Amino acid sequence: MTAVRRSALALILWAAATAAAPAQNAWEADPEEIGYSRAGADTCYGCHGNEPGFQLDAMFLTAHGQPADERSPFGAGQLQCEACHGPGGAHTGRVKRGESRPHMINFGEGEIAPVQVQNDMCLGCHETHVGVAWDASPHGSDEVSCAGCHEVHIARDPVASDVTQPAVCYECHQNVRGDFLKFASHPVREGQMACTGCHSPHGSMTDALLVKANLNETCYTCHADLRGPFLWEHAPVPDDCSNCHRPHGSNHRGMLEKRGPLLCQSCHAPAGHPSVPYTSAGLPDGTANPNLLAGNCMNCHMQVHGSNHPSGAALMR
Repeated sequence: MTAVRRSALALILWAAATAAAPAQNAWEADPEEIGYSRAGADTCYGCHGNEPGFQLDAMFLTAHGQPADERSPFGAGQLQCEACHGPGGAHTGRVKRGESRPHMINFGEGEIAPVQVQNDMCLGCHETHVGVAWDASPHGSDEVSCAGCHEVHIARDPVASDVTQPAVCYECHQNVRGDFLKFASHPVREGQMACTGCHSPHGSMTDALLVKANLNETCYTCHADLRGPFLWEHAPVPDDCSNCHRPHGSNHRGMLEKRGPLLCQSCHAPAGHPSVPYTSAGLPDGTANPNLLAGNCMNCHMQVHGSNHPSGAALMR
């Protein structure tokens, strides 16, 4: 076989192998290898413009769809849809009969791209907004996708509003939703505050992703009058608010763990005090103690968080 024939045969085999190789998904190959769509967003609109769930027109009411902002995916010189969804050359090109169309980077429900690929695409622009604590946070370590909470194709992201944000969080934290439906709770269902008023979903140094260093400091952002310092302190108060209160909601007044005096008697024994345990077995000779009939230690010890009165050692004034 001559050198010319060998070269021609090698070229034919290479062309056949290239033609037989299936096109790769947008996250599986080098962007330059796949190529970008020449027509940009116009190509995407040809199929997805009126497709339910995409809502492409509303995106131009968001920061992602601002042609006048060079930081926006639709700004001058940017890649438009492909800035987030990856190169679409293989997705928009010809597909052989019997082959499936290669996927671009999809987000949210029914996602095909791995979560890390999705989040890396978002963090390419939003890393400074999310912060360095994301990877070590429960959401990051559990591989929650950014699109699992955020929606970018609609005019207003639900998590950006105090009224609609809790419903997004409840998708995973359903037990918390139940707490907010109890008799006493923070005004979340009334739309007066949202989950991010206390929690930092992108990461925090606390176990519960609190916005402050600990629970008490978080509570004091609204309840500054209970911060102290007090001349007479109630020991559980500076320790942890959750010693007595349930932070999301409770069926007892003041979001207490238990009703009084049961809550107080979980720490304070009745010995040496004119009260008795709040049970039928604690009634001496069947005669009710006046403090028991009053129903609550706080009827007398009103300054339960602390007192600055010179005679407030018993937190009664």
